[in-house]
Amino acid sequence: MHQNNLKQVKIEELIDSAISKPIVTHIYTADPSAHVFNNKIYIYPSHDIDAGIPFNDNGDHFGMEDYHVISMDTIDSDAVDNGVALHVNDVLWAEKQMWAPDAAYKNGKYYLVFPARNKRGIFQIGVAVSDSPTGPFKAEPLPIKGSYSIDPAVFEDEDGSFYCYFGGIWGGQLQKFRNNKYDEANELPKANETALGPIVAKMTDDLLQFAEEPKEIKILDAFGNPLLEGDNDRRFFEASWVHKYKGKYYFSYSTGDTHFICYAIGDSPYGPFTYAGRILNPVIGWTSHHSICKFDDKWYLFYHDSSLSKGITHLRSVKVAEITYNEDGTINTLNPYK
Repeated sequence: MHQNNLKQVKIEELIDSAISKPIVTHIYTADPSAHVFNNKIYIYPSHDIDAGIPFNDNGDHFGMEDYHVISMDTIDSDAVDNGVALHVNDVLWAEKQMWAPDAAYKNGKYYLVFPARNKRGIFQIGVAVSDSPTGPFKAEPLPIKGSYSIDPAVFEDEDGSFYCYFGGIWGGQLQKFRNNKYDEANELPKANETALGPIVAKMTDDLLQFAEEPKEIKILDAFGNPLLEGDNDRRFFEASWVHKYKGKYYFSYSTGDTHFICYAIGDSPYGPFTYAGRILNPVIGWTSHHSICKFDDKWYLFYHDSSLSKGITHLRSVKVAEITYNEDGTINTLNPYK
């Protein structure tokens, strides 16, 4: 059998053995950021389209133009597409590529935090505001001052403070920055050097700006040493997410080219975080991106794969599966296919 046919047969077998099905099938969705607002689940994903751009390592083929908010009354109920919440044409500073967003709620307002390329081709992070969790959202005229790269995730701590985590290498341009400054000459560290970490900044009270200079997060191994760039199975690539469990901060992320969702645990929202293991093994498709959300006293992993599109990398679909913890606080690794 031809190699491509063999690959397609394997994909079909994996699809049949999947532990969960796409929760939305009429459009392609990815990078789900899930939250519970007013006892209801709201998912803020990317909206994948076929932009007709060839695949490359910079992710130019991910040509997303807008956001749809997906809502669910319960974890098992039908998912509702609430229509276009924000389009790139309505963001004055943005040119293209509305990649993975997140959302937050404070004082009766909902905040959509999202990345896009500005007119110079550099990714920045913007904020849009609405009175409703489903939008429509109105974007601020300028991006967050001092923001850069992709994949913003907003975490609300128990004291009411909000933190924005962001960053992604390769197409996410994080490798071009050092100490929050862009230089086109910058590249990834060498394999035996410390890997680039994600970035965090506390947000202002109105959730429209950073309240401080962004700081790099350290992800450490069990001996307290920073993970190295050559440690592709564990080092940070993109897709930051933070949740809190039994007083500990869990920083989870994608390893990108090795396709794992991993996590590290710390005592502060700024880290350092000590690597603790994998949450999700590789899925169909190149990317892996997730969020973790508690609903009705159970914890759930929202993620995506390319099963609905039969393996087309940039046409993905959001899924959800329950995750469980061990007594020591570690998370049991999920296999997306049985």
